Amino acid sequence: MKLGIASDHGGFQLKEELKEYLEESGLEIIDYGTYSEESVDYPDYAFKLTDGVINGEVKYGIAICGTGVGISIACNKVKGIRAAHCTDSYTARVIREHNDANIICLGGRITGIEIAKDILDNFIKSEFEAGRHKTRVDKIISREKGE
Repeated sequence: MKLGIASDHGGFQLKEELKEYLEESGLEIIDYGTYSEESVDYPDYAFKLTDGVINGEVKYGIAICGTGVGISIACNKVKGIRAAHCTDSYTARVIREHNDANIICLGGRITGIEIAKDILDNFIKSEFEAGRHKTRVDKIISREKGE
């Protein structure tokens, strides 16, 4: 499975640690930046990541900023993206199973590495259940299309 990962300066350290963990787990990772702790604007990196998800370059994305909130807002402005900010493994599993989220957002300044690994493991290993959840996701997609 190929995953995309992106962060601003506030998420850079966590991004680097998670990238190493995921690659060691046998996953292919595309790093959309940033590449240092120099101050940058999180929307720039959110949009690089969302482009990769939308065009099929990666299956899922991981977006990280200081809290995970700003980058999640930016990601969700892109048509076709369902990004969710996560702080625990249960939510990470449910956003895949119920919401068909394609990007998970984490806070580099609020989430420790071991918790972040567990969160990502749950996100990556979970699949969309469809059924009654598909009806709900389809309503979101219809609204997004202006229907």
